[in-house]
Amino acid sequence: MKRAVIVQAKRTPIGKAGGILRDLEPQELAAPLIQHLAYGLEEEIDDIILGNVVGPGGNVARVAALEAGLPFSVTGLTIDRQCSAGLEAIRLACYLVQGGAGCCYIAGGVESASTSPFPSRARFSPEKIGDPDMGIAAEYVAEKYAITKEMQDEYALLSYERSWEANEKGYLNQEIIHIGNLHQDEEFFRKRKMDILLDRAKPIFKKNGTVTAANSCGIHDGASAVLVMEENMAINYGFEPKLRFLDGEVSGVHPNYPGAAPIPTIQALLKRNQLTIADIDLIEINEAFASKIVACTKELSIPYEKLNVCGGALTVGHPYGASGSIMITRLFYEVQRRKNIKYVLAAIGSGGGIGVAVLFEVVT
Repeated sequence: MKRAVIVQAKRTPIGKAGGILRDLEPQELAAPLIQHLAYGLEEEIDDIILGNVVGPGGNVARVAALEAGLPFSVTGLTIDRQCSAGLEAIRLACYLVQGGAGCCYIAGGVESASTSPFPSRARFSPEKIGDPDMGIAAEYVAEKYAITKEMQDEYALLSYERSWEANEKGYLNQEIIHIGNLHQDEEFFRKRKMDILLDRAKPIFKKNGTVTAANSCGIHDGASAVLVMEENMAINYGFEPKLRFLDGEVSGVHPNYPGAAPIPTIQALLKRNQLTIADIDLIEINEAFASKIVACTKELSIPYEKLNVCGGALTVGHPYGASGSIMITRLFYEVQRRKNIKYVLAAIGSGGGIGVAVLFEVVT
């Protein structure tokens, strides 16, 4: 079996909906990433695979590839698995390499909530089963797993502090390519007194609930992608592989509890690979809501010390289709700053009750 490795990873700055990236359509966000990752390999790219959730429809990956000036032969594939779309794009690219379908892919995701033509979200599930908005679903997860507001706020504050520390150390800048004169995530323009905001924030999705604006992510724009290659090809082209794909998993849960979808997904992935949480050195789980993170850590016995160590979407933002790729980009750089790291894992839960998880080993 051929081995798929990640040799490069980048993202754009992340902007608030209506913020610094408001005038850029999805293909304009993705094209600079594609140009950067494809440089010197333009004739070798087998495909561009991008996740996209809120529009504009059509094959965004194809349009972005053309916008980037790639050869017409590079077709482009756009997938929608809601918030897990970017991670699914990478999982798919890795499997295509493993199966021998190709040797070189750019995979990730892009989202422009600012330019989306859709006035409301798509349906996640039939009403007869349950089709809650994600905020209400986060409340359902909190109730099911006995997650209090205090537990959520504690995690949200930890994530905020980690994000700011990573930004101030320059870690996040390593991930970012400039978009025009933009080179920093919008959320870092001004520091907030998060402990006070968390204490004051009231439930916004349910009366007497626990999910607030302060322990939830916002709506954002951004893009992220990685260069996936067959390992021997990568070495022959002078790249140093950093992450080697081992396995991926997708699982479904009741649509009322999408935030809990990473739980069975990670369990199945670890069981198949005869691993436990103790074997995984770094874990990324998308921070759409603090309730889902606390529920996942509680059910899977994940220590906070190895989870989202540079913060995540609660602070930086959650550009839906791009978030899974942002997590892999974060891991790509974090493993290079650490020693004795063997296994890393990323997982995300999305609308409709779908979980996706991907397992990598660090190439040494």
